[in-house]
Amino acid sequence: MYQLKIMKEQELSVYELSNSELGSWLKVVPERGGIITNYGVNGEEILFLNKETLYDFKKNIRGGIPILFPISGQLENGEYEWNGAVYQMKNHGVARNHPWEVLDTHIDETKASITLRLRSNEETRTEYPFDFEVLYTYTLTPDELYIDQAYQNVSGAAMPIYAGFHPYFKTASKNLVYHTDAKTYLDYNDMKTKSIQSSLDLTNKKESLVLLDAIEKEISFKLPDRQMSLTMTYGEEFKYVVLWTEQDQEFVCVEPWMAMTDELNQKKELVMVNPGETLQTTLTISIK
Repeated sequence: MYQLKIMKEQELSVYELSNSELGSWLKVVPERGGIITNYGVNGEEILFLNKETLYDFKKNIRGGIPILFPISGQLENGEYEWNGAVYQMKNHGVARNHPWEVLDTHIDETKASITLRLRSNEETRTEYPFDFEVLYTYTLTPDELYIDQAYQNVSGAAMPIYAGFHPYFKTASKNLVYHTDAKTYLDYNDMKTKSIQSSLDLTNKKESLVLLDAIEKEISFKLPDRQMSLTMTYGEEFKYVVLWTEQDQEFVCVEPWMAMTDELNQKKELVMVNPGETLQTTLTISIK
């Protein structure tokens, strides 16, 4: 049977969805950008988390699954122009820097879920001049995690987004084989486009790699430390998968993005949500 427990960790509210019989769990911290901090299957933790960064509001969280909205990546000089005005926005957008509201939780014999909401406010509008309502529903099942998303534009003009995810998967190995139909990737370390051979080794890479030309919205890989196979499937809006790590930390990030970095300045692949409309999409993480 699935359970819901709400705990306090250093003044943060932590919502834990779990099934002790299956050895699975999901922890969510609404105040810290609606982030998933932990995800466990068969008694094994899947995600890396630096708890010091979780508790320090001045730091970006290193770990879990941060939400990237309305942008993924960085903006050149931290700014962009829209309709003749210049705005400044932090890396990966506003969502991860604001508290989310818990709208609903649900527990039954087959699953457990939690729904969170982020609404625009005076502070978000200084970086991103649009009114929005974003809903995320996290659902834990025996061997899958579903992340259903709804991006609603409540502004009077079309709203540009290129959302994404930043999962930190716990692994000491940086040299993984990714099963994908992508044939090429952009190496941000030397800005060259290269062919994907067998594995992609992040061991000595400071900057990220971007898989460029996948058609199938799926990527699989093994976490060799635990002989665990992981598959991510995602909506058609996510055009790219970004791979990144830090050399002295035991994680690899595998990140579905809707567009490449600095797209609010490039304006070539923006996803536009019309006034009053909602973009709905999903991300599923499956474990075997």
